[in-house]
Parts: sequence; C-alpha cells; structure tokens
Amino acid sequence: MKAQPATRSPAQLFYRSDDPDWHWLEQRDHPDVEAFLVATNAESDAWFEPLEATVDHLYRGHLARRELAVKGVPSPLDTHVYWSDTAADAEYPVWWRHPIGEPDASQCLLDMPALAQGEDFIELGDMAVSPSERYLAWTLDTQGNEYFDLYLRDLESGETRRLTTDIGPEVVWAEDDDTLLFTRYDETQRPATVWWLSHARNEEQCLFEESDPEFWVGIDKLRSRQWLLIDTASKTSSETYLVPAGAPTTAPRCVRPRRPGVEYSLDHRPGRFYILHNEAAPHFELAVAPEADPAAWTPFIAHRDDVTLDGMDCFDWGIMLAERDHSQAQVYLRRIELDDAHQTHHDSYLALPSPLCHQSLADMPHFDSRVLRLREESFTIAPRWVSLDLDSGKRTVLKTQTVHGDLQPDDLHCERVWAEGHDGEQIPVSVVIRKDLVGKGPLPTLLYGYGAYGEVLDPWFSIARLELLSRGMAFAVAHVRGGGDRGEPWYLAGKLEHKQNSFHDFLAARHALVNQGISDPTRIAAYGASAGGLLVGASLNMEPEAFSAAVLDVPFVDVLRTMENPALPLTTAEYSEWGNPDEPDVRQRIEAYSPLDNIEDLPYPPVFLQGSWHDTRVPYWEPAKLYGRLNHLSALRGPVLLRTDMTSGHGGASGRFAAWKDGARQDAFILWALGMASRHVSE
Repeated sequence: MKAQPATRSPAQLFYRSDDPDWHWLEQRDHPDVEAFLVATNAESDAWFEPLEATVDHLYRGHLARRELAVKGVPSPLDTHVYWSDTAADAEYPVWWRHPIGEPDASQCLLDMPALAQGEDFIELGDMAVSPSERYLAWTLDTQGNEYFDLYLRDLESGETRRLTTDIGPEVVWAEDDDTLLFTRYDETQRPATVWWLSHARNEEQCLFEESDPEFWVGIDKLRSRQWLLIDTASKTSSETYLVPAGAPTTAPRCVRPRRPGVEYSLDHRPGRFYILHNEAAPHFELAVAPEADPAAWTPFIAHRDDVTLDGMDCFDWGIMLAERDHSQAQVYLRRIELDDAHQTHHDSYLALPSPLCHQSLADMPHFDSRVLRLREESFTIAPRWVSLDLDSGKRTVLKTQTVHGDLQPDDLHCERVWAEGHDGEQIPVSVVIRKDLVGKGPLPTLLYGYGAYGEVLDPWFSIARLELLSRGMAFAVAHVRGGGDRGEPWYLAGKLEHKQNSFHDFLAARHALVNQGISDPTRIAAYGASAGGLLVGASLNMEPEAFSAAVLDVPFVDVLRTMENPALPLTTAEYSEWGNPDEPDVRQRIEAYSPLDNIEDLPYPPVFLQGSWHDTRVPYWEPAKLYGRLNHLSALRGPVLLRTDMTSGHGGASGRFAAWKDGARQDAFILWALGMASRHVSE
C-alpha cells in the first residue's frame, strides 16, 4: 500500500518566509489570522483526542470533590441580608436578599444564569446597592474585552434600565441614592476619566480626567461613607482626590500632588485621615492628618526594615493593619484600637490558625462593627469564613468550603523550602504533597510562578489541585523576586533593570526541589499565566532541559514589541514596570530576556499554549507567535500546541464548568508529559 503523505501542521501551512517572526498575526481582520487559529485549535483537539479519557477523568474527579451547589456567606447591610446561591448545575450564581429578621421574604436581585442565556461570554464587573437599599447597579461584560455596560434596577418596582455603555468595571454609589460614579477608558483602554451619572435626571458628566498616559484612575467610597476617593496611580507613584460622598458633583480636591516614586493611599475616621505612604519610608509607614488638612501628615506607625505595611482598614474603633514579614513571606493582621483622643489603648496581632496561612478581612461594610469577618486558607486549609468578636475574643466559623472524596485537607503536608539564588539570595518555595509521601521523593512536580507587579502568591487552596496530588505529584510555588511575597524590597529586586532575577529565582527553585530530594529532575513541569508566562518562557530559553513540560496560559511573551507600541492597551502604564524601550539601554535590557526574542534551536520540552481572541491585556497573537516559532525548531523534545478561546478574554472562560474543563485539559497535558497518563490507553 502506498504510504499516505504526512499532514502538514498549521505552523507549516501558514508559515511565511518573508515574515519568520509571524508578525502578520497581529492583523486581526485578515482572514488568514482566524483561519490559522481555527486550524491550531483543530490540531490541538486532534492531539488531545487520545487523551480525552484522562481529561474527562480529571474533570469528573474535580466535580466529585466539590460542593456544586454553593451558598455564599450572608452579608447584612442596614435593612437587608445579601447572599449568592449557585445551583449544582449552574455556571453562574443568583444574588438574593431578605429583610433583616425576615428570612422567608427573599427577593431575587440578579439572576446571572438568566442574563447569560444566548451569550458565549458574560462577566459581572461590579455590583452595588444604593444607600437606602432601594436600587441595585451592576456592570456587565458580554465580550471578554473588559468593556462593561452599566445597569440599574429599582428593587421596589422591578424596573431595569441600561444606563450607559463601554465603561470600566467599577461602579460606586454616592450617598444620595441617585448618583453613580464610574470610569471610562481612553483610546488605549486605560481608565482615564471618572464620571458621575444621575439616573433620575438621565444625565452624566466627567468629574475628573487623568492626562498622563502612565496613570490609571480608580474610584472608591470609604467605609465611613463620608468620602469618595479618586485614586490615580502609575506603577511607582500615586495621587488621591477627595469628593464629599453627600455632594458627588463637587470638584475633586487633591490630598497631595504626585511625586516620582511616592505612593500613598488613605482611609478615614471622623476628624482624621490615615495615610499609608512610602515617602522617605521604602517599606511604607502610616501617618495621620486632620480631616480639615489632609496634606498635614504626622507619623503614626513608623517605618520598619523587616516589614512592609501592606494595607489598612479603618473602623470607628481603630485600624486593622496588614503587615508583611520580609523574612518569612507571611502576612499578619494587626489590630490597633484608639480612643477619642487618638491614643492607642489596644495593639495586638491576630493569631494565625496554622503556619503558612493567609488570613484577610472579608466583606466588612459596617464602620462600627466590633465583630470582624475573616477569610482564612492555606495549601492545606480549605477556605473558611470566621467571625471574631473583638470584645469576647470568640471565633465562630461561618462557612468552610466543603471537600468531598478520599483526599482531604488534613491528608496534605505543606512545607517551606529555601533555594539559594544565583547571587546568594534566599528564595522561598512552598511545597504541598500528600502526608503519606513525605520523605518518599523524588516526586513528579508542577512548579508555579508569577513574579511581577509586586503581586503576591499567598497560600491558597485548590480542589482541582487535589486531582494531581492524589496521583502522587508535588505542587510547588516559587516566590520569585518581582512579586511582593517578601515585601516591597522583593518587588523592587525583580523589576526594571533587576528583572533577570525573577528568571534566575524560578530556576533556583527548580534546582532546590531536586537537590533536597523532593522533585524528580526528569519529571518537572512549569506553569505560568500572563506575566507568569513571561517568567516560564524566559526560564525555558535559559534552561530548556530543566523542565519536562510547560503550560503557558495567555502568556506575555512578546515583551519588546509590545512595549514598543504605545497604542496597545497597558503599554504606557507598564513603562515603570518594564521600562520604555525608546531608551536604548532599556531596549537592550528587555530584548535580552523577552521570550520571543531569545528563541534558539534548543531542546524545548512539550509546550501547551493558551490564548483568548478578545484578550486586551495579552493579545492572542503573543502565544500564537510563540507557537509558530517553536514549531520551526528541529531540537524540540515534544509537541507545541496552541488553543485559542475564540469567545473569551484574559481571564478565560466565564462559566465555572467551562473553566474547570480548561483546567482539566491543562492538567492532562502535564500528566502525559510527566509519564503519568497515556494518550493511547484509557484510564
């Protein structure tokens, strides 16, 4: 029989010798672009078909471990109690309320499953109840491109209106039951203006405009309900404006003019503002100022070398302060109670239920509440919501996420490993495995990282992760520089001219896991999403043989070309994170690590890339270009696959079941690459 010719891959069919960098993929309206993405999706589907039993097994195992019918923790406002309910078979929740003390008089506020009918994508941006609790406002995105429409419902009559379109996700009520505030984008999709809208008069007007392309605006209402805030910030400096909550059309008043490198934020108690800032305090300090003169800052909580002040929440009794310990990469909540003369009469840290646990304030709308609501979780503690009575000290568990199945949180073990970086720095690495596997390595391992914008990877629980752990894998998190895991210095040591530290740290984490006998050097997979895709992509270029597989989800891998195009969303605002390549030394620096600019014919492992057609943060063409370039290398150790979600944006599928199925597909790829699943024999 005559042999059939091999089918040409999309990387071969769509290759253009005059454009080996695949820049033509940026022409969104060109018919070949969509044809190429459809072809790569078909190729991916065909590759995964023999693995579909594993995908289905992982997906169904995830569903079996999870409580599918979920009721949110009820949250009381002034007249009603609010909560969400998600039916066992529903992609989205329904929001409800009932009058306080009348649980049988429930009223449906927002039926997301009904709104989602006929939509390929739907995302709730924000939802806010008016001060009298008569009106509900919400923002909705039905494309995945992060442009939202604003809706209003009269909860007495049921009348619903769309008030305006193409705004940012945030919506805030003034204290008059009529005025809503929101943001609008400029031509680069930068939140640049703040608007007020009177729904009674059907009138809207711009209240504030930010002209600096590196600054984004945001809005908030303080818990005291006396002030609206307009925050405008770049990655390195900020400026705040005050608007009386009862007079929302008043011209905003600047607290302190912006200064390069100075960031500040503020909260309020009657008579005083509290300001968290880094002016002459690189790890931030807390100042206080009279309400009549918010620019007159007086030190209150001093700067410390070993702690970064992460955030604060004001109440009428005092302040809750979040402090991040630099040495242990751990956050502690500090309770500071103040008397009427602003004197401290109680100062203590809240106890953590276990080491390496993330504890944070949950929804706390009431300014005078002396019962805190906390959210706690770790790699071995499922999320739970706890009330803490400040007077009695009593802790009451309000809700714990249910975990079904044979592998329970108590069956897991978590530890902190320290890796030595290329420059001698100590890099924290969190590891979670089954207790029965402690000391029985080396194990196949999934290594996760992010490392940008000062974002932190505090411990979090994952039911989907149990499917991997149950199969004998280890899951590890590299807390690399560029993230904020060890405070502000950790972030600064992994950005701009120090960005290479992030990649060295990720590889150091990998090697430490091997050297300490935890991970099998021949079975380690890497995972990164968005800026984490940059982390993994750059690490692969440096040491492609260090990993057996990599999953890059909406990966930021075309760094230089993106930063050279100020017309793209995010670019100008990102100069302070990556640098402006108009400066020759910055261009050279970015070019030295940008994943797409450093591909060589090296033994890259199997790679699974995911992108989204409507993604405005990392355009679909970034993973698509990486797919095209990698598939023309001869030294590849396995397949390079691309899957583009044609109906979603940066966050992927909007429905929970679709998102879980996407996760199962990624996990199946990892298991296959680590020799733990077959593409030929069903499980």
